[in-house]
Amino acid sequence: MIKFITAYIKSMRLYYAFVTGIAGWVGVSFYQFLQPEQTTALRSVAVLALLFLSWGVNQIINDYLGLKEDRINAPNRPMVTGELNAKAALALTFVLLAVMIIVTYFLNPWAIIAAIAGILLNVLYEYSKAWGLAANIIFGVMISMCTAYGFLAAGPLPEPLFTTNRISVLALVAIINGLMTYYTYFKDHHGDKLAGKETFIVRYGINVGRYVGVAGAFISAISLLFFIAIDWLPFQTIIYKETFIFCCIITFFLQCRTAQLFFSYPEGDRAYFSLVTNIRACVAGQITLIAIFNQTLALYLMITSYILIGFFFDQYKDAKS
Repeated sequence: MIKFITAYIKSMRLYYAFVTGIAGWVGVSFYQFLQPEQTTALRSVAVLALLFLSWGVNQIINDYLGLKEDRINAPNRPMVTGELNAKAALALTFVLLAVMIIVTYFLNPWAIIAAIAGILLNVLYEYSKAWGLAANIIFGVMISMCTAYGFLAAGPLPEPLFTTNRISVLALVAIINGLMTYYTYFKDHHGDKLAGKETFIVRYGINVGRYVGVAGAFISAISLLFFIAIDWLPFQTIIYKETFIFCCIITFFLQCRTAQLFFSYPEGDRAYFSLVTNIRACVAGQITLIAIFNQTLALYLMITSYILIGFFFDQYKDAKS
């Protein structure tokens, strides 16, 4: 049992937990900003705990569906080596997901919609890798469901539910995460090709992928400026927030650094170890959105997440696992 639990936790790859956790925290922070009297500390902690764990639990499904390419790209992963029994792991995952749905029902039944949408998109994503950039879009929308979940589960539904600034925040979360997952395809392109997963990099080659990756470093910044230009995000409110500007600068630097790393090292172990910068860039982008609502929290999260992502990533020194 201890061996099984250890292998299960290892397969969760907890350094990615900050992707879903912080994405959900954007929604929670937004709700607390709008209706602070409707939220409680206990409710917020419960929502965030579910969100941070959601990546790892859903990762088991990904590993099962992606066994074919993982036998080439990551032959040392527990499910590939047999250290983690696939059927038992899936059974535990479905139990945990059921518990999550039950807890969500008591938090706010409407949040179940976002939770189920995220689970279904996670399954669809594994198959969509054969559809080029569509996979990145699906992945981004999947993570934006964490933001929607955090907002819906944080308290009673606000009225109106849909506004332009909420839609723009969801779109930015999707863009940031779609970009993040694009870079992850470099290290896996060999196995993806042999497994018939025609990602953009497999279809057009590493050289084209490298230059697209460089252009991608500017997508988030351009998208943010676009939403400000059409007045879907309040320019006069955010431009004078020093922490927001600071987070923007840090995010842009990390995204440019990510593009440079994968341009220089698109293959081999160095591509794997460049993932930590990629994840930090993604999480920093999401924290930048939190800075719109809560500057102090954003600053704490920027520092803490940067350190902890590195700490958890250091536990996975094997590029083949």
